[in-house]
Amino acid sequence: MAVKNAFYAQSGGVTAVINASACGVIETARRHPEVIGKVFAGRDGIVGALTEDLIDTSLETDADIARLKYTPSGAFGSCRYKLKSIEEHRTQYERLIEICKAHDIGYFFYNGGNDSMDTAWKISAISEKLGYPLICVGIPKTVDNDLPMTDCCPGFGSVAKYVATSMREAGFDVASMARTSTKIFVMEVMGRHAGWITAACGLACEAEGQPPHILLFPEVPFNPEAFLARVKECVERYGFCTVGVSEGLSDAEGKLIAEAGGKDAFGHSQLGGVGQVIAQLIKDKLGYKYHWALADYLQRAARHIASKTDVDQAYALGQRAVELAISGHNAVMPTILRLADSPYRWELGTAELKNVANIERKMPPEFISGDGFHITDACRAYLQPLIEGEDPPPFKNGLPDYVRLKNVALAKKLAEFKV
Repeated sequence: MAVKNAFYAQSGGVTAVINASACGVIETARRHPEVIGKVFAGRDGIVGALTEDLIDTSLETDADIARLKYTPSGAFGSCRYKLKSIEEHRTQYERLIEICKAHDIGYFFYNGGNDSMDTAWKISAISEKLGYPLICVGIPKTVDNDLPMTDCCPGFGSVAKYVATSMREAGFDVASMARTSTKIFVMEVMGRHAGWITAACGLACEAEGQPPHILLFPEVPFNPEAFLARVKECVERYGFCTVGVSEGLSDAEGKLIAEAGGKDAFGHSQLGGVGQVIAQLIKDKLGYKYHWALADYLQRAARHIASKTDVDQAYALGQRAVELAISGHNAVMPTILRLADSPYRWELGTAELKNVANIERKMPPEFISGDGFHITDACRAYLQPLIEGEDPPPFKNGLPDYVRLKNVALAKKLAEFKV
């Protein structure tokens, strides 16, 4: 079997553990010099491949590659750039094959979510059509946890741990001030179409009356009257109310609540996220003083509190991707298969990219309580093991000591290409 180089790229929103997958890919490739020469990373994802902006990872030390496992974000840069159909953008797909030919690339690893799996699948198809031998393997990643065919997605467990921790800590804070000050705390988390991260907030609640008191999911149409009644009930019963809300919360017509046409005091269209809209609704209708928070990038960048389960799975999937590729498996994605909830046991599986691409897995109805405001025991059993275990990064001068790679560019061989 001839030695070929490999291409690796990160795509979409980065996570606390996507670099652990990169570490798994590069370390495993280095253990197989008989089939893989060098690993070239696309700078800023697939854009780096199209523009021939490739990083030679062979110039990074083994020690620095190992430190990727403890470093958040995308070490090689990521992008939000979706390749359209082969019919619409055939020249882009042909360009990718030209890049592979020019740099003797025989393995293509794409680390991302739904769109990324679609891209990897399409590239495998065009390489076959053009007669170029290229093995394409997708590596799952998304904090939204919405990829099918896998028990969970790397990145989610660490976000889940972060938001549950933040909800618990903020809950202690507002409870201590509620008698004379703030009675409402609202935290907005990611999840435009699927409520997995919102559900994870619910892990902070282990007994009646503990935060969060209310969860608002994209899967449940928002009913203002029912919501306000529950808020009032919580304040009267517990003295305060905490709410976790998904950024994708919508009304019965499917319109995003954050785009519902609210106006500020000057008549201007209301800006900001849904968390602010919900908090202001409570203030306007019930008069309670509030604070609201937008977890935003903090939830997906918090490597200091990453779930060990998540880190281990992210690395294992990167490792398995290389093992699948050198075994000749093409157009596939390694997956997580759950064997048991408690104690949590899992193993690696394999799915075909065509069965993963562009499919969103939403929260199942049995994971949401009958009133639509919280999680069920079944959901808790699913979520709990994904946040367990601690794997802190090394610290230096009181702060996490993360690696910054040299990211030396490979010499270009082809003409410039515009994207």
